Amino acid sequence: MIIEMRTYTLQPGSLAEVEKRFAEAMPIREKHSKLAAFWHTEIGPLNQIIHVWTYDSFEHRTAVRAAAMKDSGWPPPTREFTIAQQSEILLPAPFSPALEPRQIGPLFEIRQYTLIPGAIPGLIERWSDKIEGRMKISPLVGGWYSEFGALNKWVHIWAYKDANERFTARAAATATGQWPARNPPGVVVKQENALLMPAAFSPIR
Repeated sequence: MIIEMRTYTLQPGSLAEVEKRFAEAMPIREKHSKLAAFWHTEIGPLNQIIHVWTYDSFEHRTAVRAAAMKDSGWPPPTREFTIAQQSEILLPAPFSPALEPRQIGPLFEIRQYTLIPGAIPGLIERWSDKIEGRMKISPLVGGWYSEFGALNKWVHIWAYKDANERFTARAAATATGQWPARNPPGVVVKQENALLMPAAFSPIR
């Protein structure tokens, strides 16, 4: 399976209209493949939407997108509001949960780490030893590494009921002494995070 994460930066004040237009067009798009998740930023880089799609392979992605573009009504008419678009192809780590509809939020934290070249396998190994205990504290939505787009990137997304639960869960995880799964010095060169809220039609919410 491959995962496509598409991030669009929008004009300020346009988020509600963009999500409305996506919601109206989604039945057309989902004739070809199902949406995994659709979020917008609440804290962090503002005025962004992130939509996540899964495919069996690159060939499946190409075929689905070609078929969807032939349908009237897709993509939704949002160009007038879109400032920038970014697409990344990600692969799931062995312990990453299936991207199936779940009600586990509604607050989601996306954390994106850029590593030095060649460091992803070691990170996954370190996480594999400790992730089971961490997922008992709060749900992991996904642990993915980049294949195309920004390289050497590790993306992990966590779900919380609210900001208070996020702080409590992170403190509890640290208190175990087993988390975070620390990397050797110099392995992580950049870290970013944002808090997200789901669109009304997001299957993971």
